[in-house]
Amino acid sequence: MQLTPLIAVHMTAAIGAVILGPFALWARMGAMQRPWLHRAAGYAYVTFMLLAAGTACFILDFNLPNFHGLTAIHLLIPVTLLSLWAAFRALIRRDFVTHRITMQSLYVSACVIAGGFTLLPSRYLGQLIWHEWLGWI
Repeated sequence: MQLTPLIAVHMTAAIGAVILGPFALWARMGAMQRPWLHRAAGYAYVTFMLLAAGTACFILDFNLPNFHGLTAIHLLIPVTLLSLWAAFRALIRRDFVTHRITMQSLYVSACVIAGGFTLLPSRYLGQLIWHEWLGWI
């Protein structure tokens, strides 16, 4: 697999979500709450997550175990979309606890865990980092 424009957009959106997620999650915690930072980072985070999920639908990998090019990591696409829907539904209902738990779970599952899987040596980003940049594997 090579770096196509689709993969570049997906990686940019995913990296943006990984970076902005903590700002959105922790801007409302502690004594110094910053609702403007939470809202701005949150909307950017959601935009990045939607872009990452949307582009992931078209990134197919026939080298790993797959079903028509879709691998197990593609199961996070509906998880991401349903989580975002549930989080905004909770906001509309002013259920801030559910909103917080949903967004925290989404960050851990879609950014931390999925991001960890993309660093495996068999994945494109893993090959790029471990083999080409560091020369370890």
